Amino acid sequence: MTPLDQAAIAQLFTEARTHSAWQDRQIDDAVLHRLYEAMKFGPTAANSSPARIVFVKTAEQKAKLVECVSPGNVDKTRSAPVTAIVAFDNAFHEQLPKLFPHADARSWYAGQPDKIARDALVNSSLQGAYLILAARALGLDCGPMGGFDAAKVNAAFFPDGKWSVNFLINLGYGDADKLYPRNPRLSFDEACRIV
Repeated sequence: MTPLDQAAIAQLFTEARTHSAWQDRQIDDAVLHRLYEAMKFGPTAANSSPARIVFVKTAEQKAKLVECVSPGNVDKTRSAPVTAIVAFDNAFHEQLPKLFPHADARSWYAGQPDKIARDALVNSSLQGAYLILAARALGLDCGPMGGFDAAKVNAAFFPDGKWSVNFLINLGYGDADKLYPRNPRLSFDEACRIV
């Protein structure tokens, strides 16, 4: 593969920011389709792809979601054009005969609820990160959030219990005038070891 140029690295990582305030610009459904079509190719264990995404756009559904988020996340969620509920399928392994056809991967999970739960969370988290990168690649800004009541989100959006929320991502075109200064990051030596 050819390395990306510095402008692409900047758009995806070094200049990208977590946004809490949004311009009054909507996101077309076609962009959300493009977003999924890009992120779905990110790797997961055994191609399991457990993430399920609900793109919350309508005022009615936004109001329902706002009831589930922490007080500090209400305004940013209400004003974001879209909030993605990154969830996972609690029976993702049932799709493995389709997604990983060259092995009996379904049997690796059958009857093992702890393994299902762990791998659903880990791999849907990966897919949520791919969603952030795909959104940035398409010119969108993101505001991932963990401040919400998972039981309320699940009751409001997944009452049948088939899916469970992992985390939320506000999506839109961020208002750069309302960004805080960038917080520091750990250095390589603080965070990494080469062994």
